[in-house]
Amino acid sequence: MINLTNFAFRMDAQIQHVEFIGSFPKFKDLPESKFPEFCFWGRSNVGKSSLINYLCNRKEIAKVSSTPGKTQAFNQYLINNSWIMMDLPGYGYARISKDKKELWAQEIKRYLNGRQNLCLLFLLVDSSIEQQKIDIETINDLGEKNIPFYILFTKTDKSTKRKLSINKQKFENEVSQFWETLPPMFETSAEKAFGRDVVVSAINAILKSI
Repeated sequence: MINLTNFAFRMDAQIQHVEFIGSFPKFKDLPESKFPEFCFWGRSNVGKSSLINYLCNRKEIAKVSSTPGKTQAFNQYLINNSWIMMDLPGYGYARISKDKKELWAQEIKRYLNGRQNLCLLFLLVDSSIEQQKIDIETINDLGEKNIPFYILFTKTDKSTKRKLSINKQKFENEVSQFWETLPPMFETSAEKAFGRDVVVSAINAILKSI
């Protein structure tokens, strides 16, 4: 894992080239790679596919659906011929069988514990609703596994500024019960095209530090 101390942002990074590598149903099927990897994960229906499409400035790189659980495999993209974007299956209330939920949980656990070129995980949290227990549990689990991650608040356009501020504050208060130092948190909106620069710049800065 990459050490994220002494970190600095750059605001000039862009995603110019996107190549779909493949969709892999199990961790063992993932090809080994020399490229640094950044993964995006969150609760089902958190807006992950929309955010990925926005970050890549493409309309249908990731399939968008109103039905939770659309992503059902490890989806890999080569970005700028220099790093890999990993789209993980969402967790939570997806309308899938119990057996498949358990399979996903085990496969993602294998990925998080065993992916040697994983640099950073972006955990997506829906800012339009109050904090969810499963998000807090996931954050604490990542901390216990010593996996570096940032939090991306999605759907910031779905609430008034006041409601957004209240939801974020409640979320931070909840996380603060378990963490002495909060992980970095950023606001995004695929609908309003907001937040891409800071996300891509964070990735770019880490790549320069490797």
